[in-house]
Amino acid sequence: MLELSGTTWAITIGLIVVLLAVDLLLAAIRPHRVGFKEAAAWSVFYVAVAVAFGLWFMSQYGGDFGAQYFAGYIVEKSLSVDNLFVFVIIMTTFAVPEEHQHKVLTFGIVLALLMRAVFIALGATLLSLFSFMFLIFGLLLLYTAVQLFRHRDEDPDVENNVIVKTARRLLPVSEEYVGGKLTARIDGRKVVTPLFVVLVAIGGVDLLFALDSIPAVFGVTDEAYIVFAANAFALLGLRALFFLVKGLLDRLVYLSAGLAIILAFIGVKLILHWGHVDIHKSIPEVSTPVSLGVIIGILVIVVVASLLKTRNDPTVVAHAGSLHGQRKDPKD
Repeated sequence: MLELSGTTWAITIGLIVVLLAVDLLLAAIRPHRVGFKEAAAWSVFYVAVAVAFGLWFMSQYGGDFGAQYFAGYIVEKSLSVDNLFVFVIIMTTFAVPEEHQHKVLTFGIVLALLMRAVFIALGATLLSLFSFMFLIFGLLLLYTAVQLFRHRDEDPDVENNVIVKTARRLLPVSEEYVGGKLTARIDGRKVVTPLFVVLVAIGGVDLLFALDSIPAVFGVTDEAYIVFAANAFALLGLRALFFLVKGLLDRLVYLSAGLAIILAFIGVKLILHWGHVDIHKSIPEVSTPVSLGVIIGILVIVVVASLLKTRNDPTVVAHAGSLHGQRKDPKD
């Protein structure tokens, strides 16, 4: 059992808040198009911070907890790349100007962290009170894996998202982005700008990803602190990663299939853990080193196979994957 002081929690949260504040200030003070060199520098910085934290954590609390952190971080980082697909779709659908994309992404990361903090607290409480929640989480991940694999060649329909449609129906939306503002007054009438609708869409996506990613990371560790840290450090680099790899996302044609396999693997791992605890000790469990090896192995295969596929067939384009099939127009 991981024993942590309140000071450790406070320092960890403080570090994350400082890093978020830097992102927010950069977005607010100097809206601009983020170039490749800037995105690469920030990406390296955030990965270095995450790795440095993991090494410190391992030295303080032991190799097993350290391995759990790195496994959780890799799971969340790989799932966050799928987030990027959806972010690209949202930016394209709403034609967000490049100088405002930085702000949208930073808001999305802050909102994602807040939502996941709530889900982490709820998940940790449920797991501590009811061991059958491991079974529930495992079945949820298996369902998600099957749906994602079935619809791996599709993209989410952002315009028909319930939250976005409701916002458009209830709120007056201007035609233009008004200098990056969320609200404006046009012809004496108070309206929200398309940027506000974009943030609503990002929030809806964050909610859906939190429902999947939290059970996934609880599959490699049941320590709430490790779950929070892995999520936070994986999400902090998401803004820079977006600008770094958005031109390469189309080439990761097998990413959705690979993530489906990873989620299925973690789902089985959770079910085995439930069986080991609640049914019989003879039911085997999957160790953290094995989990880490399997996850890294799947990701390596996915990236290599994707790059080979797109090199041999440049017309192939990757998709974010969807949990639900697209509705067919009766006229089609």
